[in-house]
Amino acid sequence: MHLLNLGILAHVDAGKTSLTERLLHTAGVIDEIGSVDAGNTQTDSLALERQRGITIKSAVVSFALDDMTVNLIDTPGHPDFIAEVERVLGVLDGAVLVVSAVEGVQPQTRVLMRTLQRLRIPTLVFVNKIDRRGGRYVTVLRALRERLTAAVVPMGTAGGLGTRDARFVPGLASTALDVLADHDDELLTAYVEDTVSSDRLRAALADQTRQALVHPVYFGSAVTGAGVGALVEGIRRLLPAADGDPEGPVSGTVFKVERGPAGEKVAYARMFSGTVRTRDRIRFGAGGEARDAEDLDDRAEGRITAISVFEQGADTRDDLVAAGRIAKLWGLADIRIGDALGEPRKEYGHFFAPPTLETVVVPAGGADRRDLHRALTLLAEQDPLIGLRHDEVRQETFVSLYGEVQKEVIQATLADEFGLDVTFRETTPLCVERPVGPGAAVEFNKKDGNPFLATVGLRVDPAPVGSGVAFRLEVELGSMPYAFFKAVEDTVRETLGQGLHGWQIPDCAVTMTHSGYSPRQSHAHQGFDKSMSSTGYDFRGLTPLVLTEALRRAGTQVHEPMHRFRVEAPTDTLAALLPVLARLRAVPQTTETRGPSCVLEGSVPAAHVHELEQHLPGLTRGEGELESVFDHYAPAPRGTVPERRRTDLNPLNRKEYLLNLTRRVGN
Repeated sequence: MHLLNLGILAHVDAGKTSLTERLLHTAGVIDEIGSVDAGNTQTDSLALERQRGITIKSAVVSFALDDMTVNLIDTPGHPDFIAEVERVLGVLDGAVLVVSAVEGVQPQTRVLMRTLQRLRIPTLVFVNKIDRRGGRYVTVLRALRERLTAAVVPMGTAGGLGTRDARFVPGLASTALDVLADHDDELLTAYVEDTVSSDRLRAALADQTRQALVHPVYFGSAVTGAGVGALVEGIRRLLPAADGDPEGPVSGTVFKVERGPAGEKVAYARMFSGTVRTRDRIRFGAGGEARDAEDLDDRAEGRITAISVFEQGADTRDDLVAAGRIAKLWGLADIRIGDALGEPRKEYGHFFAPPTLETVVVPAGGADRRDLHRALTLLAEQDPLIGLRHDEVRQETFVSLYGEVQKEVIQATLADEFGLDVTFRETTPLCVERPVGPGAAVEFNKKDGNPFLATVGLRVDPAPVGSGVAFRLEVELGSMPYAFFKAVEDTVRETLGQGLHGWQIPDCAVTMTHSGYSPRQSHAHQGFDKSMSSTGYDFRGLTPLVLTEALRRAGTQVHEPMHRFRVEAPTDTLAALLPVLARLRAVPQTTETRGPSCVLEGSVPAAHVHELEQHLPGLTRGEGELESVFDHYAPAPRGTVPERRRTDLNPLNRKEYLLNLTRRVGN
């Protein structure tokens, strides 16, 4: 039996979850279709999802289509939960992108389609809600071509739009040949010679769909079932089956982690190769191709204690999971989202930008700060793009975010699942720092008030954006024990999490220019005397002071996150819109007039995106549409430099740093 791992993606409220219910009903998995409004759908299992009527966590459900088993993954549509979508994309064989026939192509639709095309994931488009008042066919089809991709192939026509009798009539449109011939020279020749058969056309459609060159489009209604049968046939005939050798080396990817009833970790994994059985020992850890032997040796190992696979709408216990399938695995206590099982495969990396906002979670109603920190740590385990930063001195926890809705969901989740009442401080943008030029500093062992038995010299140099942190040596590796070099490198990377203004320094080159240590010494007839001999503590303690001084001499500049925006609004509202864009420091770079509408594209600081979202409806009579996505970091405007409160021991102040370090060691 063939397998297909299928993702359902869409802008929020386009009807993904309703389509999932309809597909399960069509396949005979459920007898009655659930409703998002009633909160009784198969995939929205969280209480919060049922209350708000939105999908927050991805969910897996399985059903059979003749000789094919489909693992269907319902994903969130709200951009605040884009991290959930990101993790799913790496395990898909194909996707269905849902578009509303009423609202048409929306901002998140464009973001998702760009990503699906970049990853070359075969995708069908389902235009939902043709039974709703305002449902459109020609207009939406034109918008798909203009705003998503020209390579769309209508798979039929829609009639009775806006009524309960709305229907979809399958049949390839005459324009299909034009689209398919663009990617097939032989088909183009047959087209010119007028010798194209229907079988040849359908074969070309299937082949080009599986290569993600074209995207078949279906119209219908998840509520009435119109067009769903044709979509099911398209899923079965046009999307590629999962591949992988069950006898090959074990290789898989973890895309979701949840906690079981007893608090144990349960990993959702897609197997790409090999077979995993209960009681097998398996290595796991960060994935990717560029891993050396030492990295692979550092990976964890665990024993699989139980396996569940997805069949006929439920997950059932099994003794094994083979290549191509998705399963739930128990027994891997240290597993994290994104970990590779067995042999690491090609790493896709992040498809969407990381969070660009941050807030402080404040306990309320007598909530214990330690309980709050533990709960947030568990949430971060399930969503690795939610970063936590803990201030030990003030006992405060910072959490990074995509948007305000995500903040509300975190608040409700902490209340429902952990019984913790919390509030939030004002949301602020997450900036970065970049070195302005080179800078160097050195402190020598037993000289000039250096309290550590270590010599450390470091030079900081700017590096290209996106290059990361490079640590290099200008001293002989054998000049002191390797453990001391490792202590310096690890501390450098940790210290760069907070630059001169408190922001992370993501890109720079740090070179160790001086090294030295006091060899192991002991008194006669006594053991090791650490007061006379260097330890890792000395290098970990001295490195932040040296690195911070090097950064001072190099100088750093704060860069704020910038979003690329696209606003479509009535042309006659520009007079009201442009002054507000200017006040929010949004810079339109292109302006295009399309009849009564105008499209502006440009950049806007991430800090002002939410405010722009709030103002836009009032400025454009409710007709304005905003699309916004992180694009780059730009130097913060002159004037007040954004500062971030430090959560480390503050190496900027030598006296305070040494005092804090002494207290920490004492504790």
